Amino acid sequence: MPGKTVSEAINYRRSVRVYDENKPIDSNIVKKCLELASLAPTSSNMQLWEFYHITSKETIAKIAPMCFNQNAAKTAQQLVVFVTRKDLWRKRAKANLGFMDKVFGKNNPKSKQRSREKVARNYYEKIIPFAYTDFFGILGFFKYLMVLIVGLFKPMYREVRNSDMRVVAQKTTGLAAQTFMLSMAAEGYDTCPMEGSDTWRVKRLLNIPRSAEINMIVSCGIRKPEGVYGERFRIPFEEVYREV
Repeated sequence: MPGKTVSEAINYRRSVRVYDENKPIDSNIVKKCLELASLAPTSSNMQLWEFYHITSKETIAKIAPMCFNQNAAKTAQQLVVFVTRKDLWRKRAKANLGFMDKVFGKNNPKSKQRSREKVARNYYEKIIPFAYTDFFGILGFFKYLMVLIVGLFKPMYREVRNSDMRVVAQKTTGLAAQTFMLSMAAEGYDTCPMEGSDTWRVKRLLNIPRSAEINMIVSCGIRKPEGVYGERFRIPFEEVYREV
């Protein structure tokens, strides 16, 4: 039933491999869950993600073979493709600066800027470009060397190469996907995150830019009893928990 608590949604959520094809789901509810996903934590509030909500049965039928005909794809009522857009970092940084114009006022001289505004503007005008700018990995290599040397004397943020920022974008998009799946569970809907797919073909089908990357494809529907493959297994909590 809809309206589950957070704990109930977490316990209800399972990776469902077979959906009831006779039980459609409301695309508006799925869209609402994607709106909630956009509130997920995101590194530097850069929001380097896009969500492709697939409701067309024809398109789902085309994507299923690209997901190697997994039952989770073949029986899905809808699909969501979570896409990382590290290539949009300039646009997203500009959007954050635009938000600051609304909060603090536009074109404030530095002498009149409050400390919080100075730090925030400096972050998006200088630090973000430093972290994301690269040229065939060459700039990233020199940034890494610089951080390595400075890091001998004080704590430093060390993930400054192109590959590092790619990981950052993937992590935050994954947080959005998890928020989406828990929101769906709270509505009584089921999901399955699928990493097994031919991402190149999916990108061509959906006209996703080459510079973007698919984080995961999440199938959606209402579970059949056989859609949950057995009891949930997790290794003992004591093996992964460390109190320091």
